[in-house]
Amino acid sequence: MCGWAAGQEYDTSTSELKPLIEGFAADRGNLVRTYNVEGSDVRRERLKKFYESYRDRLSSVKFDGMSQDGKVDYILLRNHLDRELKKLELDAREDAETAPFVPFAKVITGLEDARRKMGPLDPRQAAATLSVLTKQVEETRRGLESQKSETSQSRRVAGSRAARSVNSLRNTLRTWFTYYNGYDPMFTWWAEEPYKSADTALQNYANFLRERIAGLRPAQSPDTARAGNGQRGGGSSATAGARAGESDDIIGDPIGRDGLMNELAYEMVPYTPEELIAIAEKEYAWCENEMKRASREMGFGDDWKKALEKVKTMHVEPGRQPAVIRDLAEEAERFLDEHDLVTVPALARETWRMEMMSPERQLVNPFFTGGEVISVSFPTNTMSYEQKMMTMRGNNLPFSRATVFHELIPGHHLQIYMAARYRPYRAAAGGTPFITEGWALYWELLLWDMKFQKTPEDRVGALFWRMHRCARIIFSLSFHLGKMTPEQCINFLVDKVGHERENATGEVRRSFGGGYGPLYQAAYLLGGLQLRALRKELVDTGKMTNKQFHDAVLRENRIPVELIRASLARQPLTRQYVSQWRFYGPADSQ
Repeated sequence: MCGWAAGQEYDTSTSELKPLIEGFAADRGNLVRTYNVEGSDVRRERLKKFYESYRDRLSSVKFDGMSQDGKVDYILLRNHLDRELKKLELDAREDAETAPFVPFAKVITGLEDARRKMGPLDPRQAAATLSVLTKQVEETRRGLESQKSETSQSRRVAGSRAARSVNSLRNTLRTWFTYYNGYDPMFTWWAEEPYKSADTALQNYANFLRERIAGLRPAQSPDTARAGNGQRGGGSSATAGARAGESDDIIGDPIGRDGLMNELAYEMVPYTPEELIAIAEKEYAWCENEMKRASREMGFGDDWKKALEKVKTMHVEPGRQPAVIRDLAEEAERFLDEHDLVTVPALARETWRMEMMSPERQLVNPFFTGGEVISVSFPTNTMSYEQKMMTMRGNNLPFSRATVFHELIPGHHLQIYMAARYRPYRAAAGGTPFITEGWALYWELLLWDMKFQKTPEDRVGALFWRMHRCARIIFSLSFHLGKMTPEQCINFLVDKVGHERENATGEVRRSFGGGYGPLYQAAYLLGGLQLRALRKELVDTGKMTNKQFHDAVLRENRIPVELIRASLARQPLTRQYVSQWRFYGPADSQ
C-alpha cells in the first residue's frame, strides 16, 4: 500500500455503490432546485418521499456480496439518508415553534407552490390574497407589540429565527410576484400595489422582530441561514451584524441535546455531548501542564499567561506577514519531505495561493483560513489602533507557525486537492468536519510529537491553538446544550485560552453565525484524536508506514473517520452497522 505514482491522480474506485450515490446526488439536485421554498410542507414531504425511496433501494442491495469499498459506501449512504430524514423532523419541529410568529407563512408558500405547478392564475384573486396577507402581517405585529415580555436569551433566539423566516418568506413572495409582473398585464394591474403593501409590511415586521424581540440594533441583520452542512468556508452570514468591539449581534440557535445526539450519530461518534466535554477538559489539563513547562523555560515560572503575553508581542510589522506565511509554508513542506510523511503531488505544491482578508471578514475570522487559497488576517489602515494591535498580536509568529501547515500542506490544500481526485462521488453523502478539520488538526498533533516546534515560544504558540480547540468543544457543545450564552463563551475563551477579546468575539460569532454545523467547532480536535488513534492501530503496530497511512486516508475522501478505519483495517461490516469505535481511552491524553 505505497504512495501513488505520478500521473495516477484520479479515482480508481470500483465500488458497487458508486453509481447509486452519483445518481442520488443528481436526483437530489433536481429536487432541491425545483422545491426550493424553505419551510414549505410541499418541499418537506417531497424530500421525505425521495429519501425513503433511496432507503428502499438500498434495502434491496445484496450487502454481503459486495467489496469492502461497496460496504463502506452502503453504510455511508444509509447513514446520510437516516440523518436527512431525522433532520426533516427536527426542522418541522423548529418551524412549529416559529409558527406563532409567522401564521401567514402558508399563504406565501402556497402562492409559490402553485406558481411552480404552472397552473392558471386569477389576477383579481391574487390581489385579494395579497391584501389579506398584509392585514395578517400587521395584526401579528400588533399582537406582539401588545405583549409585555422581558428580553431573555430564549426570546432573542426565537425572534432571530422568526426574522430569518420572515426574510425568507419575503424573498419567496418577491420571486412569485416577479414571475408574473409585466408579463401578465392584468396581474400587474391588480396586484402591483397590494404586493408593494405586503412587501413593506413584511420588511417592517422583520425589522420589528430583529430590534424588539431579538434585541439587535437597527440595520443589523441576524443570522440568515440554518446551520450549515459542516463544509469549510461557512460563517460569512454572520458578518452582516458584526461591529468591532461589540458582541450583541451574536445570538445563535441552540439545537438542544436531541439535535446534538442526531448529529453525533450521523458523524459516527458514539459518545454523548457530556462525554466529549469531559475529553476536552482532560486534553485542556494536559495543555495547561505543557504550557507551564514552556513558561518555566522562558523564565516566567508557572504563570503561562505571562509567557503567552510575551509570544503575542512576537509579530512582524504591517506589510511583512505575507512573506512570513510563504516561508512557514515552505518550511512545513521541507519537514514532510525530510521525514517521508505523505505524498505531495507537484501540482499541489505549485497551485496554492494567498490573499489578504478584508477587515469585515476579520470580524468573523480573526485568524487566517485556508485551502487552495490561504486568506491572511492582518491589520489594514482602516482599523482602529486597538483593532490593529489585537490583529497583530493574534497573528504572531509562533501562532502562525503552528497553523500555516494546517491550512495548506499537508492540511486543507492537500486534502482538497486529493478529494477532487479520489472517490469524489463520496462528497454527496459525506463531507464530515471530523475529517475535513480533523485531518488538518491531526497534523498539529503529529508534528508536535515529532518536535516540529523547537523553541519554548513556538511550543506556546502550538499549545495556544490546542487549548483553543479544547475550548471549542466545551463552549460550542455547552451552548447547544443551553448551558452557556454567547457572552459566556467569549469570556471562556479569554479566561481559559488567553484570547484577545476582539478575537474571542470573532470566534464565537463565527461559531454561531449560521454558516457552520453545530458540531463543526468540536470536530477539529475530536477528528484529530480519531486519526491519531487510527494511526496507533496501523502505524505504531508496523502494519503501515507513515506515508502509506497518510496517503491511504487521503484516498478515502472526506467521510467519517470510523468508516476510514473500517476500510483501511478491513473491519467486518454488516448491513445494520452502527458506530461503536471508542477511540479515546484513559491513557489517550498526552
